Amino acid sequence: MSNAYPDKLQLHIDGEWIDGEDRDIHQVVNPATGETISDLPKATTADLDRALDAADRAFPVWRDTPVAERAAILHKAADLMRERAPEIGRLMTYEQGKPLGQAIGEVTASASHFDIMAEEAKRCYGRVLVRPAGQNSFVKYQPVGPVAAFSPWNFPVFTPVRKLAPAIAAGCSIILKPAEETPASPIEMIRCLVDAGLPSGVAQVVFGDPAEVSSHLIASPVIRKISFTGSVPVGKHLMKLAAEGMKRTTMELGGHAPVLVFDDCDLEKTLDLVVTGKFRNAGQVCVSPTRFYVQSGIYDRFEKAFTERAQKVSVGDGFDAVEMGPLANPRRPSAVGAMIEDARTKGADVRLGGERRGDKGFFFDPTVLSHVPLDASIMNEEPFGPVAVMRPFDTLDEAIEQANRLPLGLAAYAFTENLRTANLVGDRIEAGMVAINNLTVSPGDAPFGGVKESGHGSEDGPDGLKAYMVTKAIHQA
Repeated sequence: MSNAYPDKLQLHIDGEWIDGEDRDIHQVVNPATGETISDLPKATTADLDRALDAADRAFPVWRDTPVAERAAILHKAADLMRERAPEIGRLMTYEQGKPLGQAIGEVTASASHFDIMAEEAKRCYGRVLVRPAGQNSFVKYQPVGPVAAFSPWNFPVFTPVRKLAPAIAAGCSIILKPAEETPASPIEMIRCLVDAGLPSGVAQVVFGDPAEVSSHLIASPVIRKISFTGSVPVGKHLMKLAAEGMKRTTMELGGHAPVLVFDDCDLEKTLDLVVTGKFRNAGQVCVSPTRFYVQSGIYDRFEKAFTERAQKVSVGDGFDAVEMGPLANPRRPSAVGAMIEDARTKGADVRLGGERRGDKGFFFDPTVLSHVPLDASIMNEEPFGPVAVMRPFDTLDEAIEQANRLPLGLAAYAFTENLRTANLVGDRIEAGMVAINNLTVSPGDAPFGGVKESGHGSEDGPDGLKAYMVTKAIHQA
């Protein structure tokens, strides 16, 4: 694989790599420069029908493939991803903008998901129920069938692997539609699977108009399950489409993560963690720490120290030695800037940043907003950018109420040295994942998913595997 970004990209359907030919084209843009770097073919209706037919044919063959053989292919794909991580990471930095070290790290972390699911598939046990002599009842898990999966641009490899790995491990076939903004790195992940020996039709990758592709795939009787990571409005729309065929869904619809900072925390350690976490991937992370509720006794110290650290975050092209790259597309700087201006007009103090940076690419300054009023849009809608918003609180009950006030509940964080406070926060915060004194919410062997409008279902670990399986009870007499 060349280190340069390819001039033309391909679809992968029914075991064939397909060029643009006479298909419509999406132009891929480098967010650090704003320049077009490649042409991506959009799948035609005939392409989608061919992918559906291939997935339908491949499913019974793959379903009946021994789990040890499935696992061996996944392990081989993981090895290939680790070998190719520097090259795949470079493609990701070109198309998504994140610093090269973070991009390579994403690829190697994604490879481990293939390894984890390869082993989880071997441990997907059923159970035998107690029955009178001469009778048997047992429960088993079987693959749900062909899957349609849709992933966003912020983690071009890590998010798709959370769908590919469990689906393939479970014995399903899968059609993946990654984001058109970031196509090359997930294409190369599919190539690793193909080169590892995955049979034709088991994993395919298509691109195109998101509404057209999703509606066509979901409407097909071939598809038995939909997995989607993205916005709440789009997730709700896809669920309505899935309901027409009573199809299973896993929905990871983002969040607006609260961070509760209590006055008994290890302040220096807390600051080191949350500043790095906030500006990782320019804040374009669905579990990014964003709404900082800081106990009044340390609020001023925390805000000042946070701002000082944020001011030192280096910003630039991901191929340079920087900590933060550009936002991923031209829509993001305008959207983030509008939310900051709304907060400013409603009384928030802009302690740092708040502006687009430079006249080339889609860069935005690391931003800190203090004393942000609750009616500001940025306190109620996920900014998905490098912005930390802060408010003081006095009591634990007040902090919990603020953390739970939104209809979202993906990730939440708390920092305290008090064990009782930690226990209460873990129990009472309405979120699918709570991290206390750390920011780790996606270790690979634990369930990842949200509650309320942040979606339903789990990715990762044994829960993520079973999301691609149906439960069957068999009774014999």
